[in-house]
Amino acid sequence: MLRVKQLAWIVLLSLLFAGCAIRTPYEEASDPLEPVNRVVYQFNDRLDRFVLKPVARGYHQYIPPPARTGVRNFFNNVYEPLTIVNNVLQGKPGQAAGDTMRFGFNTIFGVLGVFDVASGWGLEMHKEDFGQTFGVWGFGEGWYLMLPLLGPSTVRDTAGLPLEFEVDLVARNTSGVTRYSAYSLLLISRRADLLSASDVLESGSVDPYLQVREAYRQKRWYDIHDGNPPDDDFSDEELFGD
Repeated sequence: MLRVKQLAWIVLLSLLFAGCAIRTPYEEASDPLEPVNRVVYQFNDRLDRFVLKPVARGYHQYIPPPARTGVRNFFNNVYEPLTIVNNVLQGKPGQAAGDTMRFGFNTIFGVLGVFDVASGWGLEMHKEDFGQTFGVWGFGEGWYLMLPLLGPSTVRDTAGLPLEFEVDLVARNTSGVTRYSAYSLLLISRRADLLSASDVLESGSVDPYLQVREAYRQKRWYDIHDGNPPDDDFSDEELFGD
């Protein structure tokens, strides 16, 4: 059950984006907090450069690929219920049923998800969250936000975080050192998966902040539409000007 503070947080954030139409990724971003966001971005970037990235490189170098794959599979399975709940909320009963079967098979036959047996049986992995659900329901993204430690977000996506915490099996079933260790391993695993992408960003971007912002917004737009955004949401003029 949602706590009062979490509900109040959701209501407050919802007021900021309620009634907004969904933006296309080719429209100008709503970023009135850009000066603050840039400060947070610099903090996150320094933390990544001096702590997270070196640890992730060590993890990638010294942990065998099968072990890294097992860790990735385990956490994908842990967050499968989040996808199932949002499948239901988005009106995707078939996908919800398939993902429920996937979660059951991987949990039972894949040793708590360490082995992804379900993909080999034709059950494709999906990822859905409350931010995507709000987008499907018609809420606009609202202001762009750069969150400390968590990285790029929007008001719409941030509003979903308290709800996601309630469905988080790590949060609900662990505490203390065990919980922090699990989240640390998750963070390192995900950061290791992004090593090549961050190298490209660092080597080729004139303004990394803007590149991260627009890449995030476009990815979320595609996530909301399951990789198939409507063609008529932008025109040549919007893309290239007159």
